[in-house]
Amino acid sequence: MTPNSPNPTPAPLPSIFSPLAKALLDSFSEGVVVFDPNGRVLYANIQARDLGLDYSQTSRELMPQLADLGGRLKPLRIGTMELGEAMFLPGSAGPKTLAEREKEAIVRSLDANSWKLAETAKSLGISRTTLWRRLRAYGLHRDGRSKWAQAS
Repeated sequence: MTPNSPNPTPAPLPSIFSPLAKALLDSFSEGVVVFDPNGRVLYANIQARDLGLDYSQTSRELMPQLADLGGRLKPLRIGTMELGEAMFLPGSAGPKTLAEREKEAIVRSLDANSWKLAETAKSLGISRTTLWRRLRAYGLHRDGRSKWAQAS
C-alpha cells in the first residue's frame, strides 16, 4: 500500500480470534482495534482497516492517532487477568446489542454461503448444532425467512 494510491486496501491483520469473533467484530458499526497486553495490534475490524492507518505500529504510536479520530480505549480483562485493550472508533448507526451484532454477522455469513448451513458453520468456526440453535434463537428459518414471515 502506497500513501499516494487512490484507494489503498490494507492487508488483513493476522489474528488469534475465531472466525465467529472476527465476523462479530466486523459487524460493529464502529471501528474496533484490539491490542494485546504488550501493545501489539491483534485485530482491527473492517471499519478500522478502512481508515488506512498503519497497524504495524506500536500502540504508543497508534493510540494518539486513534484518539484524534474520537477513539475510546477500554481495558479487556477476565477477572483480574489483563488481556489487553480495545479502542472503539465512532462509526455509523447499526446494531447496538451483542445479540443484534451476532445475528447480523451470522446472516451475512449465511448470505455469503448461499444459506448452506454446513459451509456457514465451518466459515464461522462453530458447529452446525450451534448454528441451528442461533437460527432458532434469532427466529430465522433455514431458507432465509423469519419465522414470522408468511409462507408463499
